[in-house]
This record gives sequence, structure tokens and C-alpha cells, in this order.
Amino acid sequence: MKQYLNQKVDRDNIDGVSVMDELPFWSAPFGIQLLNTIQLKPKLRVLDVGCCAGFPLIEIAQRLGSASLVYGIDPWNRALDRVCLKCRVYDIHNVEVIRGNAEHMPFHDACFNLIVSNNGITNTRDLNQTLQECGRISCPNAQLVMTYNSENTMIEFYSVLRKVLVEQQLSESVLKMRSHIHEKRKPLKYMTTIIKQAGFLIKTIHSHSFRLKFIDGTAMLNHYLIRFWFIENWKKLIPDDMVETIFEEVESRLNMLAEDRGELVLSVPFITLDCRRQ
Repeated sequence: MKQYLNQKVDRDNIDGVSVMDELPFWSAPFGIQLLNTIQLKPKLRVLDVGCCAGFPLIEIAQRLGSASLVYGIDPWNRALDRVCLKCRVYDIHNVEVIRGNAEHMPFHDACFNLIVSNNGITNTRDLNQTLQECGRISCPNAQLVMTYNSENTMIEFYSVLRKVLVEQQLSESVLKMRSHIHEKRKPLKYMTTIIKQAGFLIKTIHSHSFRLKFIDGTAMLNHYLIRFWFIENWKKLIPDDMVETIFEEVESRLNMLAEDRGELVLSVPFITLDCRRQ
């Protein structure tokens, strides 16, 4: 009997329940576009750069089937433990995870047919070096598909923060904010330049966007997504003795903005790049 016909689902298995709701909302809009862009072919060797807790790594592995081998690389041990748990629960055997940095990947030259990164490559410490590594380990005509959120991400929040910083005469913090945005969200022209320098031909560039809606600024700043991924970096922009004062004012202004408009909406524009190794 086919394995999928013989497999029993235990809905009382605590590990199964814990990984069932495994996709962060933040990752999904980017990931849908990435999954729609990749070309599925038999017997691929695939790499997910910055695989984190396993999306889209595991989804790609399941869509390609057992004849393909899908690697994930990430420096975060706990996230990789989560990937292994999901693979065990889902009975997936064509995934391998490696703890490491994307700037120096432990793979032979020209060994991957497909490289993907869902908002991962742009979070590495050395973006240029990471892309050079992607070029090195890509086979000729290999596909590189990456997504990243662009420089106007959450512009509504950053506009309020900038205004408060200017009013408080924190010019150095304003400069830090600009540097922070540029470090994490490179302009498209910059991205296309370094991708080409890494040996890739850019086939298509697609712009997308989604919105994060909150009842007010208080709800937004207390949301787990914001607290886990953003707050710490925002705090680093401000002198320690001014952090609470600045955020109290920012929260208040976001709340007034929400009251005036009926809700607080943060824009998240992002890019999907489809490239080929020359």
C-alpha cells in the first residue's frame, strides 16, 4: 500500500499540534510570491538561505518530493531544532539543516540548482558576500528567487518616529534610523547591481505590498511580531535615558492617528526577484 494511504494522523499528539500552526503571518505574503515564482523540476538540489524555523524550506521539500534534496542554512540553533521537529512530525526525509552563516557556506562550488531566500539574505551581515557565495555554489542556469521588504516598510511608523526625534533634537538618532533602514532594506537599484555582480541574470522583478492593520498604536507596539522582531532594534536608535520618553510620545501620536483614521495601517511593500546563474 502507498505510504500516504497507510499513514495515520494522531490529532492528540502534542508535537503534531504544536507544529500545525507553523507559519508566521509576516512570512506568508512574501513566501506565497516566492513559491509561485520557483520552477519545480525533478531531482533538484535546493538551498534555503536563512531558513529560520523552516518556511519555505519544508514546504518546498514537500512540493518537490523525496527525489529532491533541500538544505537550509541559518545561524539560529533553536530555530533549526524547530525545523527538525517539524520534519519528524511530518515524516519528511529530504531536508537537511546546517548551522552556519550565509557569508561562508560549507558547500562545494556549483552544487545547487535552486536557491531561495524569503526575507533572509537581506538580513545577513554582509549582503554582498552572501550573494557572492550564492553565485559560487549555484550551478550554471540555477534559479535564485528571493524576497525582501523595501525601504518604505512601515513608513507610517518611521515618519512619526522621525518627527518625534527631530522635535527632541536627537539628530544622531535620526541618522541612526536612516542607517538602520538602509542596512536592512536596500534600494532596488543597489540590490540589482550586487546580484548581477554575483553572476546572476535578473529575469523578473515584481513589486507587491500588504498592510498590517491595528486598532491603535498601543496594540501595534504590543503585538508579538513587533515585540519579537522590531522593538529591540528600534530601542538601539535612541539614547537609553530617552527610550521611554520617545516611545510614549510615538505611541500617543500613533493612537491619535488611529483615532482620526479609524485604524492604524502600516504598509509593507516588498520585492520578488527571479534570477538565473550565468
